Amino acid sequence: MTVTGPKGFRAAGVAAGIKASGALDLTLVVNDGPLDVAAGVFTRNVIKAAPVLWSQEVLKQQKLKAVVLNSGGANAATGPGGFQDTHATAEKVAEVLDIGAIEVAVCSTGLIGERLPMAAVLSGVDSAVKALDASAEASLNAASGVMTTDTKPKQAFAAHADGWSVGGFAKGAGMLAPNLATMLSVLTTDAVADKEVLDRALRAATRITYDRLDVDGGTSTNDTVLVLASGASGVEPTEAELTEQLTAVAHDLVLQLRADSEGATKDVDVTVRGAASEDDAVVVARTIAEDNLVKTALFGSDPNWGRIAMALGRAPARIDPETVSITINGVTLFASGTTAADRSAADLSGRAIEVVVDLGVGSAEATIYTTDLSHGYVEENSAYSS
Repeated sequence: MTVTGPKGFRAAGVAAGIKASGALDLTLVVNDGPLDVAAGVFTRNVIKAAPVLWSQEVLKQQKLKAVVLNSGGANAATGPGGFQDTHATAEKVAEVLDIGAIEVAVCSTGLIGERLPMAAVLSGVDSAVKALDASAEASLNAASGVMTTDTKPKQAFAAHADGWSVGGFAKGAGMLAPNLATMLSVLTTDAVADKEVLDRALRAATRITYDRLDVDGGTSTNDTVLVLASGASGVEPTEAELTEQLTAVAHDLVLQLRADSEGATKDVDVTVRGAASEDDAVVVARTIAEDNLVKTALFGSDPNWGRIAMALGRAPARIDPETVSITINGVTLFASGTTAADRSAADLSGRAIEVVVDLGVGSAEATIYTTDLSHGYVEENSAYSS
């Protein structure tokens, strides 16, 4: 069990008819308490989907009793009507669960610019409420109901020795980029936590997990990560313990998201060490990760360190060409301003690729999780709207 693994949670995923395929397309997660503490982080894109705008307002109270999510339509760039649809969805959930709409977060994912088929959404809420359960099957259905171009559901769970746990699911396969990556994720915990601690723990976890996943440079209109705390375990961990557990689950989900991202044939870690600051390390690693020439070379299993040098050299960070080194899959190919080894010494034939850049000007470090750029990515995204 994942999202329903922690005590106090039920979930469901149903086929509401939003997708023409008849696949699962509406998910509901309910916190049965005794606590209803929650926190969230959202996209930094200024074009925010209606459910993001709604959920941001709801989370100002840092309380949630339910989250309803749909795939098959982003409800983004849909104007006042789209916001009304989100409000109506929250009101429907509130009605059938006998709670307040202000206690319901709403998330959507899919094609931007089209209104949702509200008759299907609202009837789907009824079906989801009837299907609510705390079983492993319910967790799987919930994770499946948010999939768009994903090929498999993503779930994770971690139990602490003291008797509390964290679980959750995520979706995302394309438009994965900085500022959360493009995804929806719901995390649950049965730990006892106050609002401020939960908020800080979530932000600390997302900063080095979801915010470091960067497949294609596109920041979604719908990115949302929510964490709900039921307190049902009766155990109150320290803030450090809660942060560690949330980070572990989020990191697991990030690696699953990357592995299933559109067209990916390589899982690439870009680590920058020896930076003057963490911000410098992040911006250099991200510049490398987003560079199309680097990504296509990796797709071709070509250890072309020259493209990496080009990319890092244009990053807005403190860089001294004489102290930079570039290592690919354990082989240092560039150091002290010149070639350090024949590029053929680096084997990129496998799926996992590790690029390590040492700037040699400080002690800060950061890793960006990315992929290659393949024919499959281009083909899938050129046909997505159809």
